Amino acid sequence: MAAAAPGNGRASAPRLLLLFLVPLLWAPAAVRAGPDEDLSHRNKEPPAPAQQLQQQPVAVQGPEPARVEDPYGVAVGGTVGHCLCTGLAVIGGRMIAQKISVRTVTIIGGIVFLAFAFSALFISPDSGF
Repeated sequence: MAAAAPGNGRASAPRLLLLFLVPLLWAPAAVRAGPDEDLSHRNKEPPAPAQQLQQQPVAVQGPEPARVEDPYGVAVGGTVGHCLCTGLAVIGGRMIAQKISVRTVTIIGGIVFLAFAFSALFISPDSGF
């Protein structure tokens, strides 16, 4: 039997975080791929040699804009964006709470819930909305 962790017998937060995040780093590409990525290229034939391809003229349009793929910028931008949206939602909710009662919010929420439930009876999931 393995020795228990020192302390009260519970795993620490960093240890639990590593337990869940480390396997994701070594996951195969099929698991890490986003929904827009095409992984079916692995099962297809290799492309034809360059001699067999017909050369087509290319339209000259000028240089393409530089594409920056910075994972840290994406992470920081996403975090800051979520913080701003959450902060605005909290401030807006507090301002609304000063104007209307909890009972009114509950009634409006119930009506909206019933409206969506009723609409689900008539709108199929495959309708394209």
